[in-house]
Amino acid sequence: MKTILITGGVRGIGAAIARAFLKKYTRKEARVCVSYSKDEESAKELRLLGAETYLSNVASEAQVQALFEKIGGVDILVNNAGVSLIKQLQDTTLDDFKKVFSVNVEGAFLCSREASKSMISNQSGLIVNISSVWGEVGGSCESVYSASKAALIGFTKALAKELGYSGVRVNCISPGVIQTKMNACFSETDLQALKEEIPLGRLGVGEDVAKAVLFLEENDYITGADIPVNGGFCL
Repeated sequence: MKTILITGGVRGIGAAIARAFLKKYTRKEARVCVSYSKDEESAKELRLLGAETYLSNVASEAQVQALFEKIGGVDILVNNAGVSLIKQLQDTTLDDFKKVFSVNVEGAFLCSREASKSMISNQSGLIVNISSVWGEVGGSCESVYSASKAALIGFTKALAKELGYSGVRVNCISPGVIQTKMNACFSETDLQALKEEIPLGRLGVGEDVAKAVLFLEENDYITGADIPVNGGFCL
């Protein structure tokens, strides 16, 4: 039986990925585990679908270690937990910077470190880091967020080289503008303007990212890749 863990997995992109795995596998074929730091109602909904849910802050080393002790070995890890920050640089505090990096980068590091232990032992495994289009090209007034997501892309490529000889694949997905609560700060006018910049003519949805995760699971000759799921936004 496979064990799959999606961090930040009860809302938005994470929940879409969890639902995709729950649809693909029966409960006898895979355990779909999700971690979350808030939103108990959304966690309850996923539990009803068959997911295992764990309250855990990925920015805490102790909580991440406790999470993996409860779950055990993981075959697929999706580092999806993340926070955003929209501020001009001169208004950004050091605490703002540290909070973003503690979740977006340190969380992925801590979870990958724990997951890799059993993966290396089993000579098999997949880690998928969820970055962002802003990690690829940078976003105005999102310099810290962009830097954290760019760090994930670099982390992915380095870890793919490090773990490849142990049969572990590490890849990255960089979503474009996806319709989630994280984009609730944008007005309808802003979203319409963004839509007009996308060649495919629509905003993304969580299911678009989930399909890319399933693709990476199925193709076992891809590692170190950064897959853009952005509708052509950065062409």
